[in-house]
This record gives sequence, C-alpha cells and structure tokens, in this order.
Amino acid sequence: MRMVQREEFDNGRDIDWGKTSEDYAKFRPGPPISLYKMLQAHNIGLPGQRILDQGTGTGVFGRQLAKQGARVVGTDISENQIKFAKELARKDGLANIDFLVSPAEENPFGDGVFDVISASQCFVYFDKKKWVPEAKRLLVPNGKVVIAFFQWLPLEDPISGETERLVLKHNPDWSAHSLKGHVNQFEDWFTSDFYQTALIVYDEDIKFTREIWRGRIRALRGIGASLSPEQVQKFDEEHDKMLKDSFGDEFVIPHRVIARVLTPKIGNKKNEL
Repeated sequence: MRMVQREEFDNGRDIDWGKTSEDYAKFRPGPPISLYKMLQAHNIGLPGQRILDQGTGTGVFGRQLAKQGARVVGTDISENQIKFAKELARKDGLANIDFLVSPAEENPFGDGVFDVISASQCFVYFDKKKWVPEAKRLLVPNGKVVIAFFQWLPLEDPISGETERLVLKHNPDWSAHSLKGHVNQFEDWFTSDFYQTALIVYDEDIKFTREIWRGRIRALRGIGASLSPEQVQKFDEEHDKMLKDSFGDEFVIPHRVIARVLTPKIGNKKNEL
C-alpha cells in the first residue's frame, strides 16, 4: 500500500487515495471538456501522441486523452486506483491506454519516450527536485508538460464553502481548504528548466446532484483518504442533511480551471537567449 505522508499535508496525516477509489471512480470528475479543447490548440491531446499521465488516479484525465486518439500510459502510486483505472478504460473500450503502479519521480521508461507528460490534480504531491530531471529525460525534444488543476471556489460559493466547514469539523487537520483560486503567472520551481508556453485560467459552472456532490466529497483527501469508514459515514450523513436542508437535490458549483503548459529548456540556461 502506497500513501502520501508529509508534514506539509494535513499535519502529517496518512493520505491513502486507494481507500477512496470506489467513490473516486464513480463521482470525482475531471476538468470540463472545454479544457481539453483548449489544450488541443496547444498541441496537447492529439491523435497518435505518446502521453504519460502521472498521478493518474482512476485515469480520468488520461482516458479523455485516449478518447481523443492519443496513446497514453497512466501511472499512480496506488494499486487500488490503478485497478479502477484499468476497469474504467475497459468499460470505455480504450485499447490505446495502459496503466501501471509507479511514482512520478521514478519511471520504468527509456529516454525521450513521450511527447507529453500530464499531471492533473496531483502535482502538489510530486517531489519537484526529483521529478524535474526525470520529466526532462522522458520527453522528446520540444516535448510538453501540462499541469492541470480544477478547483471549486469556497470563498465565493456558499455550497462548497459550507461543505468545507463541515469537512473541517470532522477533520480539523485538513489543510487544503479556503483556496482563493489565485494563480501565479510564473513559479520559481520551473523557470530554470522549462519555458512556459501557455497559462490557461478560466471559470466554469459545474452541475451536481446531491448524490454526486456527496460522493465527490467522500473522495476528498480530508475525508475518504484520511478518515476511518465509520468517520466517513458519520460525515456523509451530516453532509447529506446539510445539503438537503439548505441547497436541495440539484445545484451548480463554480470551479476554476487552470492549466500550465511547459516545454524543457535545452542545454545550460546561461547559453540560452
């Protein structure tokens, strides 16, 4: 069993995404189709491209790229997540995607194998010092990295805001709350090794039923990946009542969609213009 445990996440709590796999596979959405269309305009997700989708989870991002005709390999540290990813790909009839258990920082592939490396909703967990040279090794010359995030806006939206307050009641250690959706144009970690070729940021309203939102939140790091089954059930019952009493059976939750597209710098930075 592989899990994340670092002091900067939730006071060092064990985070085991494998515990959430069933809800994750059924209820956790990927970014909207609009993002994939924008990425295609930046030559990402094209037919025949060789793409490595790291931190793939149940394969949401990678499966969409495969549906667009790319040849995809999805990797994740959780065996249970990979099991569900394989099953979902089989149900989708996708023969052009494979999955394997592997950390993002260590990959069983040769040099220059991939045209694109993608990471959706997971990059915060990567060890960047180890990942950067590995990503540059795996990419073809002029290959691309896309780092995508898809987050609700709890400080602006009452539904996700009330949900977060309830999560914190049941798990005060959860630190991924109250996100403002602020995006830095550039980040220090990549400027020595990558050029940024695109930064995509926009908001989109996402429709949820009460059942789907409950499932989405059960799959949250601060709930399903951290709490015991009994604690998850107690939270879910209270969450369901709050949603039913205050927001009804169907609602819209605004999300911010973010994608950063990078391409490796070749040679020494000091010799480049």
